[in-house]
Amino acid sequence: MMATGAELLPSGAARLLSALLYGACSLLLVLLNKALLTAYGFPSPIVLGIGQMAATIMILFVAKLNKIIHFPDFDKRIPAKLFPLPLLYIGNHLSGLSSTGKLSLPMFTVLRKFTIPLTLLLETIVLGKQHSLDIVASVFAIVLGAVVAAGSDLAFNLEGYIFVFLNDIFTAANGVYTKQKMDPKELGKYGVLFYNACFMIIPTFIISVSTGDFQQATEFNQWKNILFIMQFLLSCFLGMAGGLRYSFLTLGSQFKPSQTDEENVPLDMKS
Repeated sequence: MMATGAELLPSGAARLLSALLYGACSLLLVLLNKALLTAYGFPSPIVLGIGQMAATIMILFVAKLNKIIHFPDFDKRIPAKLFPLPLLYIGNHLSGLSSTGKLSLPMFTVLRKFTIPLTLLLETIVLGKQHSLDIVASVFAIVLGAVVAAGSDLAFNLEGYIFVFLNDIFTAANGVYTKQKMDPKELGKYGVLFYNACFMIIPTFIISVSTGDFQQATEFNQWKNILFIMQFLLSCFLGMAGGLRYSFLTLGSQFKPSQTDEENVPLDMKS
């Protein structure tokens, strides 16, 4: 069992392992998405997002059937418990993929730093947390560096900047509201992930078909390229199979008992 193995590790080692796993999976996933959307020129971030949601649903459902993980079966109260997480989830998902395809990786990474102050702000507003002066000063230094780097961007792409700032907002809001909604006695971390993907995959697919986006993806000329297909499938499965989402939520829950530790999560984890 995954959870039992984590419990056997010392607290510090478990945190370090989760952070390293999250970082490695995040980096590899960004590189894969960048290759698919830029190097190969795949025309649809939406279809790629649908593939990643489908992989999330499949992996969690199979794991639940095999009693590897547990989350509650669907009932009519779940949508009310989750709202607004499904909307934030899909906004975060698609804006992240879109900005990855339109910006260079260094600039994408720099602009994602704005997630940190947004997270701290929302934690103060939504969760009522107060952050120490040291944390605020550290965040200010990170943001100042991001502003300086963005000001020297010679390949300015307004659409890419809009998408990445939307991604920052959705990421911060999704993280904060997930903490608020993630009750182990109710949905739990796996339930939140599973039902977010379930609720949003069909509306996203309908939007993709109605806008012609899905047709562009199906007519893409690289579907006979084995290397492209392997990277596409790896991108779809990496988020769950590689432990990206699991390690993110596990790390957050491990920090939870200590107020100081929990406040440091955004600083340690956001890329």
